[in-house]
Amino acid sequence: AVHADRLRAAEATGALAVKLIGSPLTPDKIVNQKSVENALRVLLAIGGSTNAIIHLTAIAGRAGIPVSLKRLNELSDTTPVLVNLKPVGNGYMEDLFAAGGMGALMREIKDLLHLDVMTVTGETLGERLAGDAGNFVDRTIIAERKSPLEPQGGLVALFGNLSPQGAILNRSAADSNLFEREGRAVVFPSLEDLAARVDDPALDVTADDFLVLQNAGPHSVSAMPEAGYLPIPKKLATKGVKDMVRISDARMSGTAFGTIVLHVTPDAASGGLLGLVKNGDRIKLSVKNRSIDLLVDETELKKRAAGAKPAREEPQRGYAKLYAQEILGADQGCDFAFLKPR
Repeated sequence: AVHADRLRAAEATGALAVKLIGSPLTPDKIVNQKSVENALRVLLAIGGSTNAIIHLTAIAGRAGIPVSLKRLNELSDTTPVLVNLKPVGNGYMEDLFAAGGMGALMREIKDLLHLDVMTVTGETLGERLAGDAGNFVDRTIIAERKSPLEPQGGLVALFGNLSPQGAILNRSAADSNLFEREGRAVVFPSLEDLAARVDDPALDVTADDFLVLQNAGPHSVSAMPEAGYLPIPKKLATKGVKDMVRISDARMSGTAFGTIVLHVTPDAASGGLLGLVKNGDRIKLSVKNRSIDLLVDETELKKRAAGAKPAREEPQRGYAKLYAQEILGADQGCDFAFLKPR
């Protein structure tokens, strides 16, 4: 944040912004299906943040371009993790900059990228990368394709009755021993309940259980905070437990790690199945099959849904009313519906 190149980049950005006034190079010439796919490839090669999926989906959505989580899985399976940064590796963002930066990374995976897409400079991506060729690359931070940190991308989308529109897991930052599991749900219906009970010595929880946080998604009163990094209950942490399966409709920071399923969609507050999970229910996670399912029969679920109370009172006026009416789910970038093109 204190690097002088930040000032130089800011000045160059301002100069280019002025130059683009009246230019035919408008955002719709740059943001398209190919460039969005390039962004996903780079995100996966970095081992980047789960939050980036929401942000990129919102940006693409403004241009009328859907981001398919099923396509994300296809890209993830064919994109190696090459960047040695936390939480996947050991370095920090300034180390990536010093190691050769984004240009070095993209040259390493350029056979996976659409090189004919236009960039903000008026050059194609292929032309930009050719112009940067031959610069220094620190291989302790940016690995060669032939020796990746991990053979597949960090982010995967999970589908199933618990997340029919998708949920996100950063498998690069997770414990692979927990990828194929069935566990008992330990449910926290709100952030307040989580804070009040997670460290209670009397909490009925074991390391094999699945922690479930409800009502922390975009339609909730909490409005999807970075609360998905559920803490390990104190009674387990003191025994040395470092990771366990955690599930929510919330987000988490890109530097967080653990076997954490996020962005469950539809979220609990909008009527998603996540809101019907009860203590003791069985949940099955399979990263291999890209699935997460609540193992409760349909008859019981219909009974629970019929007796469920609204997760929140509908706001009557002001920005809160506008937000409640227009906010979209995580699979659509948590944007406002009225900001998408017709």
